[in-house]
Amino acid sequence: MNQKANILDSAKRIHFVGIGGAGMCPMAEILLHKGYAVSGSDQNESDTLDRVKTWGIPVYMGHRAENVGDDVQALVYTSACKADNPELVEAKKRGIPTLERCVMLGMLTDRYPQLIGVSGTHGKTTTTSMLTQIFMEAGRDPSAIIGGKLPLIGSNSRVGGSGTIICEADEYVETFLHLHPAVSVILNIDADHLEYYKSFENVVRAFRQYASQTSQLLVVNGDCPEAAEIAREQTDKQVVLFGLDDSSHYYPAELREEPSTCEDFTLMYKPGGSEPAQALGQIKLKVPGRHNMLNALAAAATSHCLGVEPSVICASLSHFAGVHRRFEVLGQFEGVTVADDFAHHPTELAAVLSSAMKMGYRQVWAVFQPHTYSRTYTFLDDFAKSLSIPDHLVMTEILAVREENTYHIYTADLAAKIPGSQWFNSFQEIASYVMDNAQPGDLILTLGGGDIYKCANLIVEKYQSRAQ
Repeated sequence: MNQKANILDSAKRIHFVGIGGAGMCPMAEILLHKGYAVSGSDQNESDTLDRVKTWGIPVYMGHRAENVGDDVQALVYTSACKADNPELVEAKKRGIPTLERCVMLGMLTDRYPQLIGVSGTHGKTTTTSMLTQIFMEAGRDPSAIIGGKLPLIGSNSRVGGSGTIICEADEYVETFLHLHPAVSVILNIDADHLEYYKSFENVVRAFRQYASQTSQLLVVNGDCPEAAEIAREQTDKQVVLFGLDDSSHYYPAELREEPSTCEDFTLMYKPGGSEPAQALGQIKLKVPGRHNMLNALAAAATSHCLGVEPSVICASLSHFAGVHRRFEVLGQFEGVTVADDFAHHPTELAAVLSSAMKMGYRQVWAVFQPHTYSRTYTFLDDFAKSLSIPDHLVMTEILAVREENTYHIYTADLAAKIPGSQWFNSFQEIASYVMDNAQPGDLILTLGGGDIYKCANLIVEKYQSRAQ
């Protein structure tokens, strides 16, 4: 075992660069509750950073060498941290071990006897949240690291007293290959992050490696060909499949689906062999879409395999109210519903927008922020197809994130493929446009993986001020 793998056994004072990040603050919270001394820094104030401060963790605004105290024994940074960051430079100058977030995540989760890792190109946050809620309501007292805020706990992290931790296993830059789960969920495998992976085959290869690092149980989407093939290869561990029909071990039956409602179904379990299928109970979801039914099946299958009572599983999933930025309804104003969703890949957009179109709204106004030049360029035609689903489409310019526009791609190129679409340079222009045109009974749905939620909040604020 290398030095980094042993750091939590020796280092008791840890500094986080960017501690307010969604992936950093859960680790800081768990380490603090496990008796480690934690400090951190960040560039921007945020709700997450406010929560960190309530734990009594010293937080410095701005990155400076002096933030790395004399007693710091390890420094954690994110992939967004540049090599010339003064805190990173200071730590290296003093010989303090420095670890990227994904490495620390692997070390932290290795300290739990039962890591449940939730992987997949889409649906990780919702499924991790569903599992966390089920395990909490079953009295299993799990720890959790989630990519979004779970309303039940008002946070994206939980410190439990058991040996179980439920954690998103993110494929971005092979982060999940630092994890060694006892139990792994593979929700789906899609072409994404190709600026890193270069090909879909490399994406599949990474998931195959992740599956091989799982020691006990694989819960896999049997309807996803690539995931199902990986499952067939894993002969040294228990494998169960979930899907939309009885070719999987866990599947829905008696699906009661009507316009404007969420999926309502009977959870079925087919043990295999000559044993007949069993009805485990009824689930009536509060989160819309077939994609969320698959997420619920994955959570149900995992929980059932780990001994949670079916009655608890079905009840918990039936009152699961969703996650921050996953079709999060922000309110209704002048008869217009405003909601926000994290969808930023064509597959996710198609799932969310198809669901929205079935929910009984008069018209659906989609407000989309393209996320990264590489993704927009690679999937331009797929984006055009998905974004043609709603009644109206309004877009922002592409959010660069960590890239330069070497692809020479612009929102205008996407708009040209979607008749009737509009795009604007600012959230103010978008808010004014959609509010001037939306009518009672309509849905305004902001979509994207960047800061488009700010546009949703702006629309809400403008409606509220108009009501005063």
